[in-house]
Amino acid sequence: MSIRTTTRAAGLGGRLRSATGLLGGFAAASAVHLGSILSGASVVRNATKPALMPLLAAHSVTAASAAGRQAPKLLAPALLASAGGDVLLQLGNDPAFLAGMGSFAAAHVCYVTMFVQRGALTDRRRTLLVAAAYAAAWASMIGCLWPDLGDLKVPVAGYSLLLTSTAVSSAGLGWRTGLGGALFLLSDTLIATRLAKWRELPGHQFWIMATYVLAQYLLASGVLAHEERQEGQERPAAPQWPGQRARTDPAAV
Repeated sequence: MSIRTTTRAAGLGGRLRSATGLLGGFAAASAVHLGSILSGASVVRNATKPALMPLLAAHSVTAASAAGRQAPKLLAPALLASAGGDVLLQLGNDPAFLAGMGSFAAAHVCYVTMFVQRGALTDRRRTLLVAAAYAAAWASMIGCLWPDLGDLKVPVAGYSLLLTSTAVSSAGLGWRTGLGGALFLLSDTLIATRLAKWRELPGHQFWIMATYVLAQYLLASGVLAHEERQEGQERPAAPQWPGQRARTDPAAV
């Protein structure tokens, strides 16, 4: 084995260890954050929330590199825009909330663009069925919330359309991204019911964050899995010698 090959293998091994460590860091930070919500430890909650999406972004980029690929260009921006939204929403005032909504809107534009670029809408029949289902859910949600949203009616309606677009387009890349898009929609719907001052669920904030963290992980890991599947389909088959075909093809025996 050449020195060049050994060096390359060592580099890939290092990136793989880094990706695993970053994923462990994301999982640990998520667990601590969710635990702090249940325990009422606001200092810990506020300290851990801004770290969640940067850790997931770093893991995603490093995992793709360890597999010999580049992560989708819009994946890290989507996660970092979400991190910006997380920080802004913690400030607890109306201008910061609207800015946070804008940051999350930018994340959804990144997600939708990334999914569409990868053929999420190519199956027109499936896309129409999924879009019709989500459109009905969106109309029902907005119709119920509308009277209680006050000055936030238009911003929430506009943002929720982008959110629903993410849910629709994510379904086109497989079950993992599709579930991630659905959970993102559920998480933000729980936020909307709070804005409308509806009665909250037991552990309302916990469920908002639990569904959000899982949604982001499924979207990120799902698009990376899609990239891996596509690479496997595009890789040319290794040539076979006549003797190999005789051993592997029953028709040749």
